[in-house]
Amino acid sequence: MNAQTPIERWTSTPLHLVRLPQAEEVNRRILAGYRGLRADDYQHRSHFIAGRFENLYLRRDRVPGLPEVLAFAERAARDILLHPGALRCGFWLNAMEAGDTTSEHTHEENDELLSAVYYVAAPAESGDLVLRDGLLMVRLAPRPGTFLFFPPDLPHWVEANRSPGLRLSIGMNFGPAD
Repeated sequence: MNAQTPIERWTSTPLHLVRLPQAEEVNRRILAGYRGLRADDYQHRSHFIAGRFENLYLRRDRVPGLPEVLAFAERAARDILLHPGALRCGFWLNAMEAGDTTSEHTHEENDELLSAVYYVAAPAESGDLVLRDGLLMVRLAPRPGTFLFFPPDLPHWVEANRSPGLRLSIGMNFGPAD
C-alpha cells in the first residue's frame, strides 16, 4: 500500500486513492450482510433528506467484512497522516437507491484529521462523488473496492443514482484516539 502518494494535485488539496486487496470477496460479504439488516439493527440514522436517511450507523461487527475494511482504512489513514499511534475511526453506511442523492456537506464537525469513503457497490451511473475546492469541482466515478481519502473540510456531495441498482458506500472519519 502506497497511501502517501496523492492521486492528482488538481488543487492544493491532497486526495488519496487506495485499493482494498481481495475487495470482491469482502464486498460480497458486506453486501450480503447489508441486505440482511433490519431497521432495529442500526444504532442510529441521521440526515433525513428527500425521504431517506443519508447516514446509517451500526456496530462494527454487525456486517461481515466490515471489520476488515475498517482495519485496512485505519492503517491507510495512519500512513497518509504519518501518524504513528492509534486513530479513532467513526463510520456509517450510505445506501442510495435509484434517484437518491447525497447533499453537499463536509466532515469537520469535531476534531477529524482525515475523511474517507469506501465503495462496496457502485453500478455504472450510480452517482459521481463531486468535490469542490474553491471554484474548482472534480467528479469521481465510484469504483467498488476503492477508498478515497480526503481532508474533512472539503465540501462534497453525490450526484443522483441514475442506475436501477444499489450504490453502497462506507463513510469514515479519522481523529486522534482519546
